[in-house]
Amino acid sequence: MKIFTGVVTSAKMPKTVTVKVERLFPHPKYGKRIKVTKKFLCHDDVGVKEDDMVTIQETRPLSARKRFKVVKKET
Repeated sequence: MKIFTGVVTSAKMPKTVTVKVERLFPHPKYGKRIKVTKKFLCHDDVGVKEDDMVTIQETRPLSARKRFKVVKKET
């Protein structure tokens, strides 16, 4: 089960938020650290707003693009 931490970029849809997750990893050949950003649609029962730091967890498919849910709001 995948768990990520990211920032809410959009909270305009009902019960759905868009979360931007950034991760750093070394390049396989050259070793330079690479930053990759990915956006996830997440189910929101917690009630978060834009620019909140949240933890998201993988869940069963809830809609065509929604595969994660907001677990908690980070302080």
